[in-house]
Amino acid sequence: QVRLVESGGGLVQPGGSLRLSCVVAGSGFSVYTMGWHRQAPGKQRELVAAITSSGRTNYGDSVKGRFTISRDNAKNTVYLQMNSLKLDDTAVYYCNTPQAAFSWGQGTQVTVSS
Repeated sequence: QVRLVESGGGLVQPGGSLRLSCVVAGSGFSVYTMGWHRQAPGKQRELVAAITSSGRTNYGDSVKGRFTISRDNAKNTVYLQMNSLKLDDTAVYYCNTPQAAFSWGQGTQVTVSS
């Protein structure tokens, strides 16, 4: 059973930065493609970034050039560095595989506000 624990969210001003972390408790982390999803109020959850087991990355158009996904297989952890944050980035952020293969964690709230 895989458990996902996200952290690192908070309140930040537009243009600011945050770094999210997700610890994946369970075996097999290194072979999974992992992603960061987000859900804004009143909107569907969307995948914003993904990273393969070999480190290849892919980003949604709305975050490309601002967000960076990375992973540390030794720590079973996936990260999301978010720079140049915008008001529209306000959401609860979750990690999971791109296909949401695991049960969702509690997520971490990111609020961008002046």
